[in-house]
Amino acid sequence: MDTLDLLLHPVRLRIVHAMSGGRTRTTSELCERLPDIPKTTLYRHVGLLVEGGVLEIVDEQRVRGAVERHYRLHRDRSAIDARAGATMSLDDHRRGFAAAMAALIAEFNAYLDRPGADPYADSVGYRQAVFWLDEDEIAEMIGEIQALVAARAGNAPRAGRTPRLMSLIFFPSEDPSGGPAPDGAEPAPGAG
Repeated sequence: MDTLDLLLHPVRLRIVHAMSGGRTRTTSELCERLPDIPKTTLYRHVGLLVEGGVLEIVDEQRVRGAVERHYRLHRDRSAIDARAGATMSLDDHRRGFAAAMAALIAEFNAYLDRPGADPYADSVGYRQAVFWLDEDEIAEMIGEIQALVAARAGNAPRAGRTPRLMSLIFFPSEDPSGGPAPDGAEPAPGAG
């Protein structure tokens, strides 16, 4: 199974999210972190991620006669690289977007189901806005966002830090062949 097939699946995508940040976890710990996924399903998907090289075994210990494996993400195989992304078909993009949205919905529901969940206090946000950008402007904006993310991407887990899931989605919301917006067009609600 190639990296696209491995990562374009909502359960496997959630496992990758749970393992991010340099974490090492056992399947039992993953079951605790993802209680809405049946154990047999989680074990099967962990096995596929190991076979595909996305997860690697970093330690094995005997626990009550069974072997307990500790896994972590393989740094070079846990994301779809630019080369693979450039070869994705339109159906691959549909499947990937559906997997990402299914994983995001499941993660958000798991957050809301936690005791004491407080979206306001936790700075939860899910806004959408429309920006009118040409190719240079979108490239500049993506570069700025990448710089902001890169400044925090190296943060390691420590007391007081909570892992936060961030999803950015960019796509043209209209067919650009319709021409420019009329003069004086109002920005979309929520923009700005």
